[in-house]
Amino acid sequence: MRYFVVVGRLGSIRKAADELNIAASAIDRQILNVEAELGMPLFERLSSGMRLTAAGELLMASGMRWEKNLADTLSQIEDLRGIKRGHVEIAVIEALAKGHVPRLVKAIDARFPGISIGLRVRENEEVRDAVLDASVDFGIMLEPQSTRDLTVRAFAEVALGFVTRADDPFAASDSVRFTACADRDLVVPSEPLAVAAQVRMLEATTGVLIRQRMESDNVQMIVSLALEGAGTGILTSIDAVSEVQSGQLAFTRISDPTVRPMVLALCTNTSRTLSFAASMVLSEFESQFPRFDYTNICNAAPGATQ
Repeated sequence: MRYFVVVGRLGSIRKAADELNIAASAIDRQILNVEAELGMPLFERLSSGMRLTAAGELLMASGMRWEKNLADTLSQIEDLRGIKRGHVEIAVIEALAKGHVPRLVKAIDARFPGISIGLRVRENEEVRDAVLDASVDFGIMLEPQSTRDLTVRAFAEVALGFVTRADDPFAASDSVRFTACADRDLVVPSEPLAVAAQVRMLEATTGVLIRQRMESDNVQMIVSLALEGAGTGILTSIDAVSEVQSGQLAFTRISDPTVRPMVLALCTNTSRTLSFAASMVLSEFESQFPRFDYTNICNAAPGATQ
C-alpha cells in the first residue's frame, strides 16, 4: 500500500523508487502482483508516466485513509508511553489567519514542543469538508450546518457590519441600519464567503438597491479595498479585527432586527477518536474560544497607532 500510494502521488515508479530508496523493479513487481490479484489494472502505463485508473483512484482514497489511520494509531501508542508528541492538523477560515489563532498556536508550541501543528486556511465549506473527511483533526468555521457527523465543541458569535476607513462618518457610530448604505459605493462579498448570503437577505428584507461598486470572494481583498478608500466593505467583525484595533479601519455593526449574529464554531468529526496530541491541542482551543467573540468590537480611538 505504501509503494502504491507514493507511485500514485508522484505518477512515476522511478520517482517513487528514489523517494522510498527501494529498487524500481521491486515496486513494479509489488504493483503487478496486486493488479493480478484484483484482476484489473491500477495504473495506465503511459510514456509520460503512471496514471491511476478508476480502480486505482478507489484504492488511492483508501490508501490515504490508511496512512492517516496509521499515523493516529502510532500517536495513540506513544500516548500509552506518556510521550506528549505527535502531529495535529487544523483547518480555519481566512479571517482567522491573523490574530488569536497564530498567537494561540505559538503558545501551544511553547507548552508542547513535541507536538507539530499543520494549519490549513480554507474557504468556509472546505473547512467543513476537511473535518468531515478526517483530513484534519478539527476546524473552525462560520455557520456550521446541523449534522450528526459534526460536533460543535465551542462557539462564539460574530456580528455583520460595515468596514470603512477610520475617518469615515460611519466610524462615529457603533451601529447603523442597513438602509444607511443606500447612497454609498459598496465593496460586496460574493460566494463562497458565508457573509454573502447575509447581504442578499438584507437586500431582500429592506428593499435597498445597493450601489455595488466592487465585489470579491476574498476577505483580505475587501479589507484592502476598504483601506484604500475604494468603498464601504461588508464583512463580519472578525474579518478586519486587527485593522480596527490598530485604528486603520472602523467597524460599524448593522443593527437591523432581521440580522442575527453569525456563529463561529470549533468543530470535530463526531465519529472520529482524536489522538492524545490532537485532544490536548483541541482542549487549548476550547478554553480560549470565548476570546473569539467579536460581536461588540470597539473602534480604536482617533489617532491610534497604525
